Amino acid sequence: ALAESTCKGKPMDLVFIIDSSRSVRPNDYEKMKEFLYSMLTFLDIGPDVTRVGLVQYGSTVNNEFSLKTYNKKADIEKAIREMIHLATGTMTGLALQYTMNVAFTEEEGARPLELNVPRVAMIVTDGRPQDTVDEIAARTRNSGIVIFAVGVGRVDINTLKAMGSRPYEDHVFLVANFSQIEKLPTLFQSKLCDADICSVVDHGCAHICVSSAESYVCKCRTGYTLNPDQKTCSSQDLCAVENHGCEHLCVNVPGSYICQCREGYKLNEDRKTCSRIDFCASGDHGCEHYCVNTEDSYVCQCHQGFTLNPDGRTCSRLDYCALEIHGCEHECVNTEDSYFCRCYSGFVLNPDKKTCRKTGYCALSNHGCEHDCVNTEESFVCTCYTGFILNPDGKTCTSKISIGSVL
Repeated sequence: ALAESTCKGKPMDLVFIIDSSRSVRPNDYEKMKEFLYSMLTFLDIGPDVTRVGLVQYGSTVNNEFSLKTYNKKADIEKAIREMIHLATGTMTGLALQYTMNVAFTEEEGARPLELNVPRVAMIVTDGRPQDTVDEIAARTRNSGIVIFAVGVGRVDINTLKAMGSRPYEDHVFLVANFSQIEKLPTLFQSKLCDADICSVVDHGCAHICVSSAESYVCKCRTGYTLNPDQKTCSSQDLCAVENHGCEHLCVNVPGSYICQCREGYKLNEDRKTCSRIDFCASGDHGCEHYCVNTEDSYVCQCHQGFTLNPDGRTCSRLDYCALEIHGCEHECVNTEDSYFCRCYSGFVLNPDKKTCRKTGYCALSNHGCEHDCVNTEESFVCTCYTGFILNPDGKTCTSKISIGSVL
C-alpha cells in the first residue's frame, strides 16, 4: 500500500510523458490514468515542494498542464481524468525534445538550476518510436534531467535504455502489460521519496554530492576548492599560499605540492634544493675527445687540429689546406695542428711565408763555374769568356790559343 504524501517536504520538478498513440487501447489508456493517480498519492504537491507537469504525445505533442499550472493534488487528478486519447502515431523523440526545450523551462514553472531542485521526467510507452530518440535523450539527460523510462508490452529494451538515465536498473523498467503497471508506483515511491537525492538526480558534482533535507550540495576532495558553478572543482594553489621552500619550481599536485628543478638540474635529497647535473660524469656521453657540460646538456669537442664529425661525437683530423684560406702561392702542406707553404723546385719562399720567387742558383756560390754562371729555369750553366771554350766537365774553361799551338 502507498503511504500518502511520503515525499513530505521533498522538492522536485516532475513531468510525466505519456504515450497516447493508437497502439494504446482505450481500456489500457484508462489504466495509464490509474497509474498516474497512484503516483500522485505519495507526492507532496505544492509550489515549494513537488511541482507536476504532464505531456502526452502521439504524432504531435500535447502539453496537458505545466509545472506552474496546479498547486493542488485534486486539480491535477481532475486534469488527468479529462485527458483525451490522441490515438495517432508514436513520436517519442519529439516528446522528449518538447520536454527539454519547453516543459522544464522556468517560464513553464521549473525552478532555476542553481537551486539544485531535482528535475525528473517519467516516460511511459508501449510502442517503437517512429523517430530517433538516442541523441535527444542524451541531450535531455545532459541538461540535468533524470529520465525514468517505463515500457509496456513489446517495447524494445534497448530503446528504453537509450532514453533512461544510468544506472539502468534504477531508471529503466519493462512490464508485460498495462495491468502490471499498477505495481510500479510502490517502486517509484521508494526511489523518489526515500532515496538519497544524490543517488536519484544527475547532480553533476565533480567530486562529492551531499544530500540535504530539500536538495543537495557539491563538495570537493581535500586539496580542491569548489568553483563558482558550485559543481566543478579546482586544485588549490598550495604553491601560492604555503611557504614551500622550493629553490626552483613549485608544482601543485592534488592536495599537496612538489618541488621540481629547472632543466639541467636535479632535485637534492632534501626534495627542495637543486644541483646542476654533470652530464659528462655519467660516462655514456660517447665523446671521442672531450665532453663539455652546457646549461641543460653537454657537447663534444675535439683536440686542436681536429674537427667534430656530423655525428656530434667523433673527431677527424683537420685538413687546413682544404679550407682554402691558407694563401700558399704554390703548395700547402698540413702539419699536426696547422700547415706551412712550400714552393716548387727552382723557387724559394718569400719572407711572408706564402709567396714564392725564382731561385738565383748562381748566387749560391757553389756552382763551380770557372768563368761565368748563367741561371736557367730550374738550374744554371757555366759559360766561358771570349777566346775560351768550356771543358767537358761543364765548369772549367780552356784558351782557344793554347788548343791551337798544341795542334
